[in-house]
Amino acid sequence: MVERGNGILRRVDRWLFGRFEGAYPRLLGASVIGDCETLLDVGCGASSPVSSFSRRLKQTVGVDAHDGSMEASRAKGIHSEYRLMDALDIDRHFAPRSFDCVVALDLIEHLGKEQGLELISKMERIAIRRVIIFTPNGFLPQGETDGNVLQRHLSGWDVDEMRGLGYKVIGVNGLKCLRGEYARVRWRPTVFWERVSNLTQPLVEGRPERAFQLLCVKRLA
Repeated sequence: MVERGNGILRRVDRWLFGRFEGAYPRLLGASVIGDCETLLDVGCGASSPVSSFSRRLKQTVGVDAHDGSMEASRAKGIHSEYRLMDALDIDRHFAPRSFDCVVALDLIEHLGKEQGLELISKMERIAIRRVIIFTPNGFLPQGETDGNVLQRHLSGWDVDEMRGLGYKVIGVNGLKCLRGEYARVRWRPTVFWERVSNLTQPLVEGRPERAFQLLCVKRLA
């Protein structure tokens, strides 16, 4: 009876909370899959969320300036090709309109504002169909990690700014007040507050001003 009771509780738990987990990969995949067959992942890092759908595309190229992160991604087989380079050099290595989709996920906040705008402009020249940017909602303080100074946050981007640049903005990862540095929930027990955060996802998806992070999509064709 105890095992049966635990099984029922697990099913109820999955029904209540499971459907709200993984909103970011789902929304990202929905924004890419369809008429996009090639993708450039700028600042791909060690564990890019495009891993959930990258094998469904004909070609994906991962770009990163940190060799260790890129090699970790290569070991996971996330992309079909890799290039070690600074993100701001992508226009020197990739021709205009050479990828259906160009993404920068958790990247522009690591650049100064002028550099971020420069990168966005270069991404839009390289992309054929759309550009996708994922970033915290406003400035989120963050220092370096494991000696990687590239992990520091140098700028913040908000909903009005991204809309002004022509992007549709979707709220992701629940209410802004529930998470902090590295997207960790602010309070313990962590499992409980993770679930609370997931439950608030439907409240912010169409109201990105309230969200912790922003998924920004610009359709070019």
